[in-house]
Amino acid sequence: MQAKALSGGFADPPREAARAFRACLQVMARPGRIFTVEGAAPPAPLSPAAGAVALVLCDGETPLFLAPGHNAPALRDWLAFHCGAPLVAERARAAFGIGTWAALDPGHGDWPLGSDENPHLSATLIVEVDRLAQTGARLTGPGIETEARLSLPETGFFAANRAHFPRGLDLFLCCGDRLAAVPRSTRVEAG
Repeated sequence: MQAKALSGGFADPPREAARAFRACLQVMARPGRIFTVEGAAPPAPLSPAAGAVALVLCDGETPLFLAPGHNAPALRDWLAFHCGAPLVAERARAAFGIGTWAALDPGHGDWPLGSDENPHLSATLIVEVDRLAQTGARLTGPGIETEARLSLPETGFFAANRAHFPRGLDLFLCCGDRLAAVPRSTRVEAG
């Protein structure tokens, strides 16, 4: 393990972890809203927002898949030291996945979708995006008063994902220190 792996976690763990966890809850409860998450300084290519999500949601009980481009020694060491999450090579065994939209390929993988009896056994994806703005696709559903707008890599996947409900994937979208989410219960239409 490299010495760099020991740094980059929360400087003030109780406060920063609480803020990051609250941001994760807020974005899942209010799809389309964008929150700023601070405190994590993971190695490249992981963004501060994605690092913060991993720090508060991944642990020794949550198998983690790193997509190509994110499966780098420095990042593996950082996650091992700060989260303790076991890394898996197969998407089908993952509770979480981290990577870009293209590398994670959420619509064409064998990600766990849970079952009607156990929908909580689905995977959650932490997706790195180049842009995150409240424009573009139209979001409706639980947690959204009328509608929300969010820049998404595509809309077709989200309609198919919603059709699996209560099964399906939940997604965190990360860009720098900005964080948004699209849970499986959200309806997404092209904007």
